[in-house]
Amino acid sequence: MTATIPETTGLTGQMLIAGTPVRGTGTPIHALNPATGETLEPAYHYGDASNVDAACAAAAEAFPAYRATTAEARAQFLEAIAANIEAAKDAIIARATAESGLPTARITGEVGRTTGQLRLFAAVLREGSWNHAVIDPAQPDRQPAPRPDIRQRSIPLGPVAVFGASNFPLAFSVAGGDTASALAAGCPVVVKGHDAHPGTSELVGRAITDAVAASGLPAGTFSLLFGDGPDLGTALVTDPRIKAVGFTGSRSGGTALVAAAARRPEPIPVYAEMSSINPVFLLDGALATRGADLGKAFVASLTMGSGQFCTNPGLVIAVDGAGLDAFVTAARDALADAPATPMLTPGIATNYTTGVDALGKHAELVGRGQAAETECACHAALFTTDAATFLKSEALQDEIFGASSLIVRCKDAAEMRAVVDNIEGQLTATVHADESDFDAARDLLPTLELKAGRILFDGWPTGVEVNYAMVHGGPYPATSDSRSTSVGARAIERFLRPVCYQDVPKALLPSVLTDDNPDQLWRRIDGQLTRD
Repeated sequence: MTATIPETTGLTGQMLIAGTPVRGTGTPIHALNPATGETLEPAYHYGDASNVDAACAAAAEAFPAYRATTAEARAQFLEAIAANIEAAKDAIIARATAESGLPTARITGEVGRTTGQLRLFAAVLREGSWNHAVIDPAQPDRQPAPRPDIRQRSIPLGPVAVFGASNFPLAFSVAGGDTASALAAGCPVVVKGHDAHPGTSELVGRAITDAVAASGLPAGTFSLLFGDGPDLGTALVTDPRIKAVGFTGSRSGGTALVAAAARRPEPIPVYAEMSSINPVFLLDGALATRGADLGKAFVASLTMGSGQFCTNPGLVIAVDGAGLDAFVTAARDALADAPATPMLTPGIATNYTTGVDALGKHAELVGRGQAAETECACHAALFTTDAATFLKSEALQDEIFGASSLIVRCKDAAEMRAVVDNIEGQLTATVHADESDFDAARDLLPTLELKAGRILFDGWPTGVEVNYAMVHGGPYPATSDSRSTSVGARAIERFLRPVCYQDVPKALLPSVLTDDNPDQLWRRIDGQLTRD
């Protein structure tokens, strides 16, 4: 598809409401380069309730026409957004690197992930199973009572509010997975951009806005706002025209949005990805054969991106012994060589330092990375405690957003199991096991299934594939709804709902439910999956 190349020079500092640049009248904010301390121009001004009203009104007006578009039209629209982002990638990468302090290679990869997500959902739309089309034909001769003709498909919920994340300026932000999946479902989107990367948000917002226009879609299909979370964010979530919310951020922020949505006269779902410490289980055989190697690899995962991943390995659980000693020694030595790298914002850096200091009051310090030269850099930390102490302290399960982790030493397998039973819901759970550990791992798996959305063996949780099988979710507090995923093809299901059609005249049925199946979809007919 030919790209519509958006203008990428001369950032304006404006929001984008239904295709129209709008300058906010509220508090001015500037992005900050956390690597240099440089304040970046231009200023972006917060919006207010009138801007929320305008964006939501435009989204509601756009919804009937946008939801009526074909799957193919929406697929082409998503591909147009991807093409526009790629056409503007040099400007986007330069600005995102400056606003986040993240290296160019990381941001370049994130551009690829963002465009890949958009194209994944284009493929999902064309494949068609997201419709969940089901047909139970009438059985007029059934006894003791005839069966009516009953058919089912999924339809979009309505306008969706999306909150950009701090740690992924692209992949979990303006055109990230929440936006891509909501647009794929047929829902207009209003994004609240993150204060940490407003320039990146504007550039990507232009790419989407230009794709909306080039695709002939209603202007209200997309809007981008900036504003204070408790004020503008709450106003957005409680606007009666918003029908669902996608959020990635802190537990306090996510639970506040969930509560606000629940207080509405019409409560709506909030899909909030919040807090996870992603436990790593080191089983005896693996520790005995490769404890030192595991320690080095663990630190590489822990310190990647200054530990600012929702899948960072913040907890390690193992039975005490020589293998664990080798792991700890190797991890301590590797950590000592880990440089202090920039964190995303001064606020995140301050919260990290506060969290590490608090953890140090409850656990023993194993080692630290190289000292930070600036206030915004991450000074990596590793702690240890025994299982009995861990089980008595809720504070030891608190997430520290950054390169900090806690090793829990267990006396035996029974104590390890007690720790597993005590941990909160998680995005991931990792197991390192040799073949000699398979019986222990088999016993562990049923509990891990109840604790985490993704279980992985002999790897590290940092790094999330975007594909059909991925689950990036989990029981509370990892997410507000453990039935969903924010990454992968099934993310579209968050913004759909089923509708049943009983004895509807065939001339009035949507095409996905007609007998001739013009789109050649896989459908379940009288219990059997078929394309006939």
